[in-house]
Amino acid sequence: MSAKDGGSGHIIQSLIVNSLIASAKGVAAFFTGSGAMLAEAIHSSADCGNQLLLLRGVKEGKKPADAAHPLGYGRNVYFWSFMVALLLFTGGGMFSIYEGVHKLQHPEAVDNVLLAVVILGFSLLLEGWATYGNVKELNKRRGPKAFFAFLRDTKDSDLVVVFGENAAAVLGLALALGAILISHFAQEPRADAVGSILVGVVLVGVAVFLAIEVKSLLVGESADPEITNVANQLAVEDKRIIGVRSCVTMQQGPGEVIVAVKIRCEPHLTAADISGMINAFEARLRQARPECKFVFVEPDLSGV
Repeated sequence: MSAKDGGSGHIIQSLIVNSLIASAKGVAAFFTGSGAMLAEAIHSSADCGNQLLLLRGVKEGKKPADAAHPLGYGRNVYFWSFMVALLLFTGGGMFSIYEGVHKLQHPEAVDNVLLAVVILGFSLLLEGWATYGNVKELNKRRGPKAFFAFLRDTKDSDLVVVFGENAAAVLGLALALGAILISHFAQEPRADAVGSILVGVVLVGVAVFLAIEVKSLLVGESADPEITNVANQLAVEDKRIIGVRSCVTMQQGPGEVIVAVKIRCEPHLTAADISGMINAFEARLRQARPECKFVFVEPDLSGV
């Protein structure tokens, strides 16, 4: 699946998984009194809200262009992805750290450890399954590009955000499980508090990474450099075009790119010739790169 497909199946999958996990963790937190478990329950609940925001962003991003937004609503996805990063930072990370610090100051023994371990193990399996699905989707979209390079460069902010959430959840669950086991077997309740703090640090780190990546798209980031290469190649193939003087691209949303091209054309061409040449160039560029939704071509006389 490519960015232009705009699928939201990976978001819905994660929403279902996190709803189940949040309920299970909430029950375990109530019966065990574990700070790490409570942090994880709040984290999963926040993830559910985050995925609802992403679904809203995907839906709003598909709205057709109109007079008020002539270039469409594609950046809605980036706005809501940025909001998710902020909520992950505050609602997940900072609260988990606060809860851990509070438990350090007022340590309490963890009760019903077996229940906590069973639910954390169940949650880890579900989160691992969801994360594996995200990785499969990322692998389909990245092509030959290295995995982490694709994470930095991709314009599919919704997929990156969901993957970041789920990967952080897997790591957080492992930390929470380790903290509860250490707290129980070492008879050290502060280990549970440290686990809560570590979960919070993981969430804050992921949130900062996501915010940086999405902010670049929200402000206005250039599209895949390959689009410029394709524009240059198409210019070479048309004998009426001498070359591309400039090509500016901007990612308007997942699967939506703005392209502004200034081409050098033969000076003997008539206005009708230039019009036909531009129309043909735009059609071939859209055929080669369907994500080029908005294409603006300006002719320029050779040598001027």
